[in-house]
Amino acid sequence: MSFPSRRLRRLRTSEKMRELVQQTTLSSKDFICPVFVQEDLKTRIKIESMSEMERLPLDDINDEVGTISDLGIPAIMFFGIPTKKDETGSSAFDDNGIVQKAITQIRQNFGDKIVIMADVCLCQFTSTGHCGIIQGDKVDNDTSLDTLAKIAVSQAKAGVDTVSPSAMMDGQVAAIRKALDENGFTDVSIMSHSAKHRSNFYTPFRDAAECAPKFGDRKTYQVSYTNAREAMLEVETDINEGVDIVMIKPALSYLDLIAETRRRFNIPVAAYSVSGEYALVKAASQLGYVNEKDITEEILYSIKRAGADMIVTYFAKSASKFLQES
Repeated sequence: MSFPSRRLRRLRTSEKMRELVQQTTLSSKDFICPVFVQEDLKTRIKIESMSEMERLPLDDINDEVGTISDLGIPAIMFFGIPTKKDETGSSAFDDNGIVQKAITQIRQNFGDKIVIMADVCLCQFTSTGHCGIIQGDKVDNDTSLDTLAKIAVSQAKAGVDTVSPSAMMDGQVAAIRKALDENGFTDVSIMSHSAKHRSNFYTPFRDAAECAPKFGDRKTYQVSYTNAREAMLEVETDINEGVDIVMIKPALSYLDLIAETRRRFNIPVAAYSVSGEYALVKAASQLGYVNEKDITEEILYSIKRAGADMIVTYFAKSASKFLQES
C-alpha cells in the first residue's frame, strides 16, 4: 500500500496548530452595526421579524451606541423612521430630522470614538415608499439625485463621517460627491450600496423601517440577481464617480460578487448581511434547528473569506460577544 507524501491533516492536529495556519480572520473590528432610530418615540419597540432588534427613541441612542462601542465595534449606520412622510421625502434632508439629530447627539457624546455612517435613501421618508422621487408613474432618476445630494449635505452638517447612498440612482455618487465638496465637506466619505440587488432578503427590513413600496416594485432601479456582469458595471461606475468604499448587498447569496469585486478592484469592499439572512438564522436557532453561535460565525467568516473588508450586519453585537467567548 502506498501512502500520500502530502498530508494536509498534519496542519489540523491541534487547536493551536489550526490557529497558526488560519487563513481568514474575523473580529468585532470588521463590523458596522445598523441602528434604527424613530422620531417622537418614547420607548423601544421590538421588531417582530428581526428578533432582538429594536427601533430606538432618540433618548436611548447614547446607551445603544455605548454598548456597541464597548464591544469593540468601530462603526454604526443610522436608519431613520420619521413621524411624517410626503412625496418628496422632505424630512430626510431636514437639518432637524431624526437622523440628523441622532448624528449630532452621537458626535457630541462620542467624538471620534466611533465612525458614524448614515443611510442616504428616500424609501423611509416618502409616502410612496420608493427610493426616489416619483414623476408621473415612475421614479425619476435626475430629480432624485438632487434630493439625495441634499440628504448627504444635511447629514454632513450634523457631523456624519460617511454617507451611504442606497437608492441605486444612476449618478448618485457623483452628485453626492459634488454637493459635499461644494459645501466644504471634502473629508466626508461615501460608502455606496454599489450593487444593491432586488432581493427577497430585504423583507424584514421593510417591516423594521416601514419602507415597503406602496405600489409597483423596485425592479427598475435595483440590480437583478441574475446579472453578475451588470453588478460589476455598477461597482465600476461608482468607482469612476469617486466612491470611497463599494458595497455588495445582500451578502450570503452574493459571495461570488464579493469575490469578483475584490479580484477586480483595489478599493475597500463592504458587504451587507441583510435582514433576511439575520431573520432566517434567528428563526432556525429558536426552533433548535441550528446552533446560532456556530452558524453566525460560519456565515460571517464566509463573507470575509470572499473578500469583504467590512460587514454591515445585524449580527454585529451578538457576533462580537461570540468571538470574545471563543
